[in-house]
Amino acid sequence: MKAIIIRLNELGYKPITVYNTNGYDKTEVLNDLEDLIDVYLPDFKYFNPSLAKDFSDAADYPEIAKKAIREMFRQKGSTVVLNNQGQAETGLIIRHLVLPGQVKDSINILRWIAAELSSSVSISLMSQYYPTVCVANHPVLGRRLLKEEYQEVLDAMEELGFYKGWIQQIDSADSYKPDFRLDHPFEDV
Repeated sequence: MKAIIIRLNELGYKPITVYNTNGYDKTEVLNDLEDLIDVYLPDFKYFNPSLAKDFSDAADYPEIAKKAIREMFRQKGSTVVLNNQGQAETGLIIRHLVLPGQVKDSINILRWIAAELSSSVSISLMSQYYPTVCVANHPVLGRRLLKEEYQEVLDAMEELGFYKGWIQQIDSADSYKPDFRLDHPFEDV
């Protein structure tokens, strides 16, 4: 990836480079990419190691993600620069998908970001979770997010002083279901 970005820049193309990640990144890799990445777009999935273990088999996810996101913040700060079309040209946008029954974990993530980074970081707070066939019978993940759950996280986001970013409508799960049986699964989404 690094060689491709460098070569494109040498050839004068200089595209906006977005590092879209699950947040489970080594800081050494991020340091190496510092002058090459324009926009960091990490997920911050879990605050609680038990949830990370249960849902993703990665109990160390919260600590690794915190270090990685802290490094991304060091590089980009809290300002996202948008072009005339509303596309990000540089900055950091932290995504968080609110999961059913996990309001406390979502609020802890927002508290950490506000306390350790800044409440001026751009947040993409997502409500688009829906249970796939694989988790349809799961006791926690087998249902959709409730409107009240998402609203509680939105209220906490406002109370913590976040004012930049994006939120989804509670029914967004109906809009973000690609059909991977199709040749172009995202066209009718």
